Amino acid sequence: MTDSPRPLLRVVRGNPSDAELAALTAVVAVASRSRGTEAPAPRHSWWADKASAVREPLRPGEGAWRASALPR
Repeated sequence: MTDSPRPLLRVVRGNPSDAELAALTAVVAVASRSRGTEAPAPRHSWWADKASAVREPLRPGEGAWRASALPR
């Protein structure tokens, strides 16, 4: 039993040239490196969201409850 590492890329179909394999390897390496450097956006509580205080005024009247579900 050999402990050889699994290959990162495997050609499933076709016969790529050495230059095509080198280009693909470079693209995959850059894509995997740049993906890990971005920090996730912090989560904010809906209770602390100040946008909820800035809403349109309520418009009471006949049929207002029905119109409240319509898009604006």
